Amino acid sequence: MNLTALDTAPRLLIEAKLKPVQGSRFQPTGFPDLGPAAYTLHDGTQMLLVESAQSMANRLEEVCWDRNADDWTAPLKGLPLVAVKDKAGSPLTNSILEAHRLNSPYILEGKDKSFIDKLKKELGTDDKTRVDLRKLASVLLKYDINSLLHGIFIAKGDIAGGRMRLPRVLTAFVEARNVTIASSGGVKNDHVNPSGEAKKGFGNVPFHRDEFTGEITAFFNIDLAQLRGYGFDKAANELLLALALFKVRRLLEGNFRPRTACDLEVEGDIAVKRPENFSLPTLDQLSEALPNLIKKASSHFSEPARTEVTFE
Repeated sequence: MNLTALDTAPRLLIEAKLKPVQGSRFQPTGFPDLGPAAYTLHDGTQMLLVESAQSMANRLEEVCWDRNADDWTAPLKGLPLVAVKDKAGSPLTNSILEAHRLNSPYILEGKDKSFIDKLKKELGTDDKTRVDLRKLASVLLKYDINSLLHGIFIAKGDIAGGRMRLPRVLTAFVEARNVTIASSGGVKNDHVNPSGEAKKGFGNVPFHRDEFTGEITAFFNIDLAQLRGYGFDKAANELLLALALFKVRRLLEGNFRPRTACDLEVEGDIAVKRPENFSLPTLDQLSEALPNLIKKASSHFSEPARTEVTFE
């Protein structure tokens, strides 16, 4: 696996055409006060947001986690994270699965102050000085490498005045173009009391449903310049880049089903748009290389790599 073609590139851009596993319709993401995120380009092309950047970040994290083992998936074992247990000692959550990663209230707001005290000591509490983002990056590499790729905002006033934040290195989203609406509907049947009060869950209730058709593309952007800006050594840089590529490959080659009626798969080849001379490593190549890359970079991690806190 050769990553030298990325040494001076500002970013790595990857695209993959997607299609429904069956049929032609799909259900996009929706928002309570907006509905489907449809929009029109200047030339009249009808567009649709299928998956947002924040949702894709969560999905790229989930493909790294083995819920049955409550640990990283096999090629990633040994990477640092913060795990949360309840007061009985049972697994509750962790910094991989939490929407805001280390800024989770289950990590920072419980009675167990052991980890937040470490953050205060290592990041500083003075809100009158310049924020040292390289120091933040090194602390994240030590405790939660995942936050380095998907971004973090430690919104705690007693840690550098709540100014500790890093943008995403790995950004992804899914769009569809030339979309049309596929309208349908149905009825929730009540075989006992068809005319019952719908507000209480009784009665026959008709409903409408809008799905869509169109040309679906997944986009991935790895900010290589930001990654180099952390100032890490070669071992840490290679590990972070391989981890980002593993996430992309694992998501696209796995079971990508963000919603019940949105079951998608890759159509054709995964394309590298920039830099043009880079060939994307296969999932097998990345899975084989990662354990050794983790070992080489392990001196940057906390000891043990799995930091545990209790939430009460």
